[in-house]
Amino acid sequence: MQALEGKVAIVIGGSRGIGAAISRRMAADGASVAIIFRSRTQEAEALKSELDGSSTSVHLAQTDVSDQRALCEAIDEIASHFGRMDVLVSVAGMAIVGPLEAYADDAFDRIFALNVRMPFIAAKKAAELMAEGGRIITIGSIVADRMPGAGGTLYAASKAALGGMTRGLARDLGERGITANLVQPGPIDTERNPANGPNAAANRTPLAISRHGTPSEVAGLVAYLASSEAGFITGATYNIDGGWSA
Repeated sequence: MQALEGKVAIVIGGSRGIGAAISRRMAADGASVAIIFRSRTQEAEALKSELDGSSTSVHLAQTDVSDQRALCEAIDEIASHFGRMDVLVSVAGMAIVGPLEAYADDAFDRIFALNVRMPFIAAKKAAELMAEGGRIITIGSIVADRMPGAGGTLYAASKAALGGMTRGLARDLGERGITANLVQPGPIDTERNPANGPNAAANRTPLAISRHGTPSEVAGLVAYLASSEAGFITGATYNIDGGWSA
């Protein structure tokens, strides 16, 4: 029996990069997968076609997840479509970087709306719909623990907030057996941060393992946290960073 057979997993930002790898792994482990995405419809539909070839069921929901009402409606629609939900993985996020004096007046509100409010609203809505034993997993960033250079104040602050949120969710939902955990990747080889990109060498400087990680490695950790084997793990932060934080 596959680890997630009979389960329904929602992956917010699940159509590309780390999110797509997580969607693939959820499907490979037997879950029905709902992928919430904002744009790039062609990529989302291509991933659905790929996964439809397996034994899993895949559902796409296109919405602006920074819009609270739209996000909640999308989660409600997915739960109605499948008749349940068991796993929520929040991947979507944004980075606003640059000199402190150059931040736009609305930069704080924009980045916290997507990087903090969105996963909180999604977790709150999911908790209303999940049965006992649900899983809430948020993808953060290792810069929450260690900021190696200038220009990332708001990004680091938004990712640091996720640790407190995760610990609070663990306490709020523990009596129902719903776990909440945070995964903090370091440099991962994706479109946004390619292993052969202009910043790649600098990104690898703090690492003990001198290479970029892969999306599938992150997905493997998420898959474990989503499984029944991780039922006694909650409120935890897992760094998958090649030793960035060592």
